[in-house]
Amino acid sequence: MRTGTQHADVATAELETALRGGPFHVALRAAITARGLPLQRVQHHLSRYGVRVGVTSLSYWQQGARRPQRPESLRAVRALEEILQLPDESLIRLLAEAEERSDPERPTGRSYRSLVEASGVLERLLAELESPLDGGLHTLGHHERVRIGARRELLGRESHHIVRAHKDGVDRYVAIHHGDPGCAPERTTVRALENCRTGRVRWHRETGVFVAELLFDTRLRAGETFLFRYAVEDGTAGASSEYVRGFGFAGGQYALQVHFAEDALPVRCHRFTQHSAAAPRSGRQELPLSGRHRSVHLVEPRVRSGIVGIGWDWE
Repeated sequence: MRTGTQHADVATAELETALRGGPFHVALRAAITARGLPLQRVQHHLSRYGVRVGVTSLSYWQQGARRPQRPESLRAVRALEEILQLPDESLIRLLAEAEERSDPERPTGRSYRSLVEASGVLERLLAELESPLDGGLHTLGHHERVRIGARRELLGRESHHIVRAHKDGVDRYVAIHHGDPGCAPERTTVRALENCRTGRVRWHRETGVFVAELLFDTRLRAGETFLFRYAVEDGTAGASSEYVRGFGFAGGQYALQVHFAEDALPVRCHRFTQHSAAAPRSGRQELPLSGRHRSVHLVEPRVRSGIVGIGWDWE
């Protein structure tokens, strides 16, 4: 008969093995077992981190019936690593490996692993700037123009925002840029073009995430609208094959235009959507390339939480 100490030793050994080789759901189940926590207690601990996940979802995750996909669920996984006293990124790494095995056709330019890693970095950078995810603003309209250079690189982009404050005192917006693999975010710059000026800037070299404050020089009251424009200059990575925009909240209209250099035209272009970074791509639609203007575009009359983008193929 095993003693309590022997049971604990076995559970710890199983956890160490699962953390090394996975899969995600086995490691999660082993961690919960090793800590001796019922799912209701795990849910309670998550709520103290400001993360809301149902007991049923936790049960599905540890059974392998479902995997965390939404941004809120990924926040929960990171919180679970702390609650269950696991090494940083241990569950996230296994989750990324599981998703990449289940979707081998996922484009390499924006892999699930890179998006998950970037989401964690982004949270830390926003925390440094003491900025919440929505910043107290609702987007009414967002028009974005992306420029692809003669080396097929992402040269930069210009954004025109129309926003409405949903609380008093909002006086800034945090611009987020996620460069292509191999980019140098420390050489990325942001230019305030209209009704704003540049504030603090932060970046993360390994993931290519770059954030910058845009200061309004006025404090908006709840319900007030504001218009501003800014540009991000990049051009530090290799060939680009897509441009992706993520939305944490539903909002207003979004228009994306991608403009190509005259001597670097793709052979085909398409739009796509994703429910989350972990979800398969859907809504694929071929986009005609304007010969004279060398551009393609998409318009989302009302964006939903998730990802939308334009991809293209080179010869």
